[in-house]
Amino acid sequence: MKNSAISERKNQSISRGVGMTTQIYADRAENSEIWDVEGRRYIDFSSGIAVVNTGHRHPKVIEAVKAQLDRFTHTCHQVVPYESYVRLAERLNGMLPGKFEKKTIFVTTGAEAVENAVKIARNATGRPAVIAFAGGFHGRTFMGMALTGKVVPYKVGFGAMPADVFHAPFPVALHGISVADSLAALDRLFKADVDPARVAAIIVEPVQGEGGFYEAPREFMTALRKICDQHGMLLIADEVQTGFARTGKMFAMDHHEVAPDITTMAKSLAGGFPLSAVTGRAEIMDAPNPGGLGGTYGGSPIGVAAAHAVLDVIEEENLCDRANTLGNRLKQRLQSIRDDTPEIVDIRGPGFMNAVEFNEVKKGLPSAEIANAVRLKALDKGLILLTCGVYGNVIRFLAPITIQDGVMNEALDILESSIREVWAA
Repeated sequence: MKNSAISERKNQSISRGVGMTTQIYADRAENSEIWDVEGRRYIDFSSGIAVVNTGHRHPKVIEAVKAQLDRFTHTCHQVVPYESYVRLAERLNGMLPGKFEKKTIFVTTGAEAVENAVKIARNATGRPAVIAFAGGFHGRTFMGMALTGKVVPYKVGFGAMPADVFHAPFPVALHGISVADSLAALDRLFKADVDPARVAAIIVEPVQGEGGFYEAPREFMTALRKICDQHGMLLIADEVQTGFARTGKMFAMDHHEVAPDITTMAKSLAGGFPLSAVTGRAEIMDAPNPGGLGGTYGGSPIGVAAAHAVLDVIEEENLCDRANTLGNRLKQRLQSIRDDTPEIVDIRGPGFMNAVEFNEVKKGLPSAEIANAVRLKALDKGLILLTCGVYGNVIRFLAPITIQDGVMNEALDILESSIREVWAA
């Protein structure tokens, strides 16, 4: 079987709206490695976009899923509930930041978690408006698209977005936007576009994912908490990509001294099985009437079983500490390359949620061409990378936190040679 042959079939059978970063068709995977249908091995620095923080097919996750398969696969928790759902909610309630009572619901995707967070916020506050940030990504559903602060490719051609969604600039010092600039923009928004008394919530990624791996400064998050408290708004933390040890703590909001009212989670929650969650203050989560929340597949028993195993693995293998160790190694290697590679303008990211940003030297402008050239060169050498950013000039690194030391060293060597070869060209 050939990748090219499958690709031709894909072109005939799958909507072109489903974009694909590579034309590598997976045959099997193990921890940080993937083998395609032609037998070629790749080191995976994407983790299915931060889904397998605990690695492909972690033995404990697979064991938990197999055990659940032998019991039952689906009942719909809203019809015949199961204890594992309750126990997982209890675990997340105890893990999320904030010294207050919490409650949780489970759904299936990150976008669905965001949709439900907005529903809950509107119901609890009786207000319609939501504020998000430029560069943020919150999903491909209509509300997700409306909240997302990037037009191409997410909003193009899909018509009118839901009303009462407003955007403010996210503080990115590298691009000339300070915390003061962002807060001033919010103040102008309240004066010109929306009465703060109509705003149900502000939603923010503690580290922007698709937007470029820009970390929200602590003073910015503190200010958002103050604004929400002042005006009776809720603070929603979108931890879909940042959660579950990726940033060196269980959740990225653990890096801050404030707690969100609602948190959305997905991706690595269940180690590759579809599951997402919304956790928040108990009184807020209880605002909707029975039946207002849920879904046929929400809280799948398979995903819930996997999630219990994922949380066990993160604790037992000290993956928060491991993320910090791996991220430091990666950033140190990138810094050694930066010393004689002027195209690299920034290296950043907490824990093992890291990125490198490229500019075209002569013009000093963001260069998607350089980032993509490095990605393609690395792919040719057997390393899977992802780009991101509003300008497409950022490479983000999302390898499994369980990656073996030897494989990590191999990946760093490929990354360095790829950057240097692109620069030399």
